[in-house]
Amino acid sequence: MAKTPTKVTDAAADHSDASDLAAGKGRPTPTRREKEAARKRPLVSSDRSEARRRSRQQATTERERARIGMANGEEKYLPVRDRGVQKRFVRDYIDARFSVAEMMIPILVVYVLGSLVPGTTAQTILLFVIWAFVLVAVIDVIIVGKRIERRLAEKYGKDKVEKVRMYAAMRALQFRPLRLPKPQVKRGQKPA
Repeated sequence: MAKTPTKVTDAAADHSDASDLAAGKGRPTPTRREKEAARKRPLVSSDRSEARRRSRQQATTERERARIGMANGEEKYLPVRDRGVQKRFVRDYIDARFSVAEMMIPILVVYVLGSLVPGTTAQTILLFVIWAFVLVAVIDVIIVGKRIERRLAEKYGKDKVEKVRMYAAMRALQFRPLRLPKPQVKRGQKPA
């Protein structure tokens, strides 16, 4: 019975260059057993401590690359909640403006320090100041959320706007130097 050439041997013959065809390869075709033996590698390295060190170093390098990529706003390193052009627009819009809400943490630190002062009058005044500040911050976040949705509707169409109000509010509440991904625009520089 004659053997018919297989696809693998046909493909291999097509890829060999003309000089090999004319001169011959000068050695016998390796058997399947020889090829498999040449490909075999141990599943576990013989030097386990070196393999573990190399693996740890590679993981550290990948984590560092991902951290830097996320801080710079590279799309492939961002978590799912931060991906997309609309979320980028929201981040740029929030980062371009001063938000009252981003002063929440410093004001709360002042409140905690002020509450240590003896006397109920000072503490009562501080409590009213904090509640007034929280009210102003909430109103600011609501207004900016509506503005962003309106701008996104103008830019992408009303039916394609994602729900980004809460995302915008959380971004506005964060202290600017602590935001991740880091702000890509300067204050006053409106997004395109």
